[in-house]
Amino acid sequence: MLILSNENNFASRDATIALNTYTTVLRRPKVPHETFANYWRDVHGPLCSRIPGLGWYVQNHFNREQDAHLWPQIEGISSFKNYSLDGGVEIGFETRADQEQFNEACSILFADEQNMFAATVAYALPKGSTTLVDRSADPIPNGHDGLDRIHIHLGSRTNDVVAFRRFMTDFAGKIAAGSAALKVRLHLPDVYDNAQPAPPAPNVDHAVPEERRHIAVLELAFANPLERRQFYGSDLFEGTIIDQKAHISYATAFAVSGIYTYVRDKVLTTAGLRGSRQAQLIETLGAANQISADVRTLIHKGKL
Repeated sequence: MLILSNENNFASRDATIALNTYTTVLRRPKVPHETFANYWRDVHGPLCSRIPGLGWYVQNHFNREQDAHLWPQIEGISSFKNYSLDGGVEIGFETRADQEQFNEACSILFADEQNMFAATVAYALPKGSTTLVDRSADPIPNGHDGLDRIHIHLGSRTNDVVAFRRFMTDFAGKIAAGSAALKVRLHLPDVYDNAQPAPPAPNVDHAVPEERRHIAVLELAFANPLERRQFYGSDLFEGTIIDQKAHISYATAFAVSGIYTYVRDKVLTTAGLRGSRQAQLIETLGAANQISADVRTLIHKGKL
């Protein structure tokens, strides 16, 4: 994927995602990671992509084995306890009516979660998420694009929702103002309510401990780990530490091993239509016929 200069910012293309959810996923403990990842990408992914109303669907797969320097250790800010994840999902909509249409049909999707997930937690973003910077030209990545991508989950130190949102918005803005981060996307979900577990997937755990009810998720991308580590040592980042201590109680970062886009602007990508690995094969072999209108109609509708 081409990474362009700092004069190019594609953040505005995400503005159509008016309503969003960010869902954390943990695989079933006895499902091998490769089996889990392939099923999620190529079985569950295309199923979700076809649910009516969907405007945006992206899987972020996490790498549990990447180094421990994803986020700096700051005195007074702890890691979330017993917090392992295999991915984070965005499911978004252009309108409330679209979301309601999806919700009416989503049982066919959530019935599939028990095949691979031990736990999923859907954090609601009724005002959407905010992309401040995105230097990547590709709007529909499907795999590992060479960037150093991370998601940082941050727990609020207080119960003051307004103050935490204000701090996180300012914090993300300061990171975006620098030149190191090639992507800065901020998720500020509603406080999670264990009394109303989401998503409604049977035989899957949806409960969270108290410290993970009020969180923010900061999505960052750098050219490489060295750029990331140098940024953490910069004056810009060091200047935010006092405020971080005042507003953040917990912080855990997850390395992204691949980002897979199935729907954008209500349109199925090739990954959404055929499966992620199949889409990669089509691109690798330059099989242009496989993305022609007649083939897409045949695959999607079952007739020409």
